[in-house]
Amino acid sequence: MGYFIEAANQIIEEEGIESVTIRKVADIAGYNSATLYNYFHDLDHLLFFASMKYLKDYAFDLPNYVKGSENALDKFLRIWECFCHHSYNKPKIYYTIFFDKYSDSINDAVREYYSIFPEELGDQSTDLLPMLLEKNIYARDMAVLKSCAEEGFFDKKYLEEINEMILLLYQSLLLRFLNNQTDYTVNEAIKKTIRYIRQIIKSFENEK
Repeated sequence: MGYFIEAANQIIEEEGIESVTIRKVADIAGYNSATLYNYFHDLDHLLFFASMKYLKDYAFDLPNYVKGSENALDKFLRIWECFCHHSYNKPKIYYTIFFDKYSDSINDAVREYYSIFPEELGDQSTDLLPMLLEKNIYARDMAVLKSCAEEGFFDKKYLEEINEMILLLYQSLLLRFLNNQTDYTVNEAIKKTIRYIRQIIKSFENEK
């Protein structure tokens, strides 16, 4: 799997993700196309794994963002700030990982990827590592959002509702970048996202 993933990454770097084909990947990896299908269902499946490489910069950056967090909510917002910075700069890659065909249907795909490339997780604290290994974006966000409920920022019965609202907001902004439908700079979009997440959480404070 590693050879095919690295071959796909080479094409992404040199020609762009749209130029990746099964034949090109197999040629670079030194295997025939039939062998590739022993490990991947189709091209989208391969692209899902190849895109995971681009989470490395986010994973390596994350400890710097959360350092000095005052409480669970502060840490949650800093995680989102870091995530938005990297994803709004690479919208196609992040959309492929978190919202495309295989984003929610491959059991343990994330753990499988990091078993091949463990160095890409960086040096993570024990409280952040479970989030990074979750299988989809809903589980990843919930993993850290729960701490906010535990510290009393809102009642835990609203966890799923808050999680869904935040992710609908994020997916909408990510799609705007992907489709070139926004005049926001990345920094402006990050500030808007964090402000709206704050407002979402604040709206549930009085419901406790």
